[in-house]
Amino acid sequence: MSMLKNILVWLLRSAAAFILCTVLILVIFRFVPTSLTPLMVQRVIEAPFKQSSPIINRRWVSYGDVSPWVYRAIIAGEDGRFLAHNGVDWNAVRNAQRVNVARQKHGKPPLGASTLSMQTAKNVFLFPIRSIIRKALEVGFTYGIEFFWGKKRILEVYVNSIEWGNGVYGVQAAARRYFGKDASQITRYEAARLAAVIPNPRKFRVDAPSNYVRRRTEFIAGRMGVAIPK
Repeated sequence: MSMLKNILVWLLRSAAAFILCTVLILVIFRFVPTSLTPLMVQRVIEAPFKQSSPIINRRWVSYGDVSPWVYRAIIAGEDGRFLAHNGVDWNAVRNAQRVNVARQKHGKPPLGASTLSMQTAKNVFLFPIRSIIRKALEVGFTYGIEFFWGKKRILEVYVNSIEWGNGVYGVQAAARRYFGKDASQITRYEAARLAAVIPNPRKFRVDAPSNYVRRRTEFIAGRMGVAIPK
């Protein structure tokens, strides 16, 4: 009985320590630029085996130094209800679960329901592996950044952290690589092109777009009247 009590006490203390550390990290990253992400670390480790670049090309830029078209394009392409939900769009989750039953029967890839907030939480805090534990942590971090960061900071971290090609991370590096300009100068159509490759930036190319990327670019460009955080 005493051993069981000690185990329970240890578990409770460990859980409390984890929560406190998580809150501290969230508060710090509310004001401090995020540095290396788990995905960046993974790409560097994979580089010798996949003949890819181990160099991380990234430069942080503040929210106001990014063209508003970039935020509109990303919201239009990835999460049209970004400003309406509280991190997890449970309606989209339920719809995906229902649709994926039929898609699985026909051998089609599953429909995702990941919001921009969830993508940000995954990119910044978690390695991209599939497991129930990682998904649970992703949901927890998602609600955490919604509470401590808010929508504007989430978008700022998102555009500075995501992968936009081999060794290219963040919107400033992407703008310099593909358009030869700063992130603040990106045009409407260029922003749509960047957003179009987000689902698979190592397969789809900004500088050599496939027909699919061109069609998706046009689709996103036509939906970029969405509101963005001020």
